[in-house]
Amino acid sequence: MKSLTAPVPGRLGVIGAYVALTKPRIIELLLVTTIPTMFVARRGVPGVWLMIATLIGGAFAAGGANAINMVVDRDIDKLMKRTQGRPLVTGVLTPRAALTFAIGIETAAFAWLWGTVNLLSAVLAVSACIFYVFVYTLWLKRTSKQNIVIGGAAGAVPVLVGWTAVQNSLSWAPVVLFAVIFVWTPPHFWALAVKYREDYQAANVPMLPAVASMRYTSVRIIAYTVVLWILSLVFSPVAEMGPIYFVSALVLGAVFLAYAVALLKDGTVARAMRLFTFSISYVTLLFGAMALDQVVKYH
Repeated sequence: MKSLTAPVPGRLGVIGAYVALTKPRIIELLLVTTIPTMFVARRGVPGVWLMIATLIGGAFAAGGANAINMVVDRDIDKLMKRTQGRPLVTGVLTPRAALTFAIGIETAAFAWLWGTVNLLSAVLAVSACIFYVFVYTLWLKRTSKQNIVIGGAAGAVPVLVGWTAVQNSLSWAPVVLFAVIFVWTPPHFWALAVKYREDYQAANVPMLPAVASMRYTSVRIIAYTVVLWILSLVFSPVAEMGPIYFVSALVLGAVFLAYAVALLKDGTVARAMRLFTFSISYVTLLFGAMALDQVVKYH
């Protein structure tokens, strides 16, 4: 007779579960925006140790926020097919263990950034966690179709952390860059949510594609993409960027808009996933061009 008890994971399985709590792929995307921002703030190549210290602190801060998010959302994660393999759903980790881990690495992130970078960067990194948990996860995610619009602000904070790591102050340039990521988040996430609309409906989460028509969603994606394109170009004079960045922002914004318009014409899941995939490439290429622009311009 087969046991009804789930197999006990080995040490590597438990370690992997803790890593999974942090959502490494999301952390990777957040850090992609941090280092190029530091290049702009430095007007060249920042110190290697400063970049490493900022990345470590940023990764811990984002990982702690993601882990708390999994603790809070474990009930709806059971209902969504794409999240049923998460460690709190499978029982590999207990909510108490996960929350202790999350608070621990969040505290470590604050202490690390304060000790190795500066207090402003530490405060900003932890404020993103607080916003993500209390404003997005606990309030907006389950109550408003504007959830990712407002809640996405947490994902834009890493550019502020990157800037303040170098300058220890804020100015208009990082604020505009914050706005770029803030406006990029809805079309990026809505495109993915098109594929998982039934999951969100099953969990009663009012993500826009789950509660609105494909046309309505596509029109909103186009609107945000246009604003994103404008903001990416505005950043050029505000931050005194060179031609490499400006041309890249011009071309990448046009391609992003083309993908968004294509989704309006052909509102299929496949088309939405093409947009989602390009949205990741967009951020990577835009911020890569930003760093290259500064290296070429000042060296």
